[in-house]
Amino acid sequence: MRDASGRIIVVSGVTRGLGRAMCEGFAARGHRVLGCGRSTELLEELGERLGPPHELAAVDVADDGGVAAWAAGLLESHGPPSLLVNNAALMSAPAPLWRVPPSEVDALLAVNLGGTVNLIRHFVPAMIDRGHGVIVNFSSGWGRSTAPEVAPYCMTKWGIEGLTGSLAAELPKGLAAVAVNPGIIATDMLRRCWGDGADAYDSPDVWARAAVPFLLDLGPQHNGRSLSI
Repeated sequence: MRDASGRIIVVSGVTRGLGRAMCEGFAARGHRVLGCGRSTELLEELGERLGPPHELAAVDVADDGGVAAWAAGLLESHGPPSLLVNNAALMSAPAPLWRVPPSEVDALLAVNLGGTVNLIRHFVPAMIDRGHGVIVNFSSGWGRSTAPEVAPYCMTKWGIEGLTGSLAAELPKGLAAVAVNPGIIATDMLRRCWGDGADAYDSPDVWARAAVPFLLDLGPQHNGRSLSI
């Protein structure tokens, strides 16, 4: 099925799991996907699968300069996105908080929170100038609850909830910022926590069948809300 609206959609963290499934779902509906990830090999594989006019680039969202250059190029060639999806995220190995290495905590903060802010910083002003668009920041069930041995991840996803609420209050009429809990999906990240128990849940491809139309239906009326798929 193709959608005649042909929106421009920017997605971070596209090489695995939810990001890859979303890209394929958006593209199948006739939207142009502009995505980023860190694995050149996986980006090339997905790029071949999607084909033109979609564009994927190797970008570390934690690197503000890299995000700035990537965004500037896309805004010049494609204009502002209608939908910006902040999906890129890391999770540290499950452990009591005091045993999580500082480097792992720093990495989660840099990607899960800093990366989200970097994409907002470099894409949202153009969306504001145009007067419409939706920013989706992926939260988690662990952004609204807690569990042992995942404290750093909980910290960042609770941060996404607060960040999104504040951003929503700053946006002008016509735009929306929405925190979305994608639900429990059988991703590599979940397997890191639950092992084979993760396979009791839907795969990313199955999840995307509901998630893609859900995300495409978001609009200004959802500004500031915390939603779940």
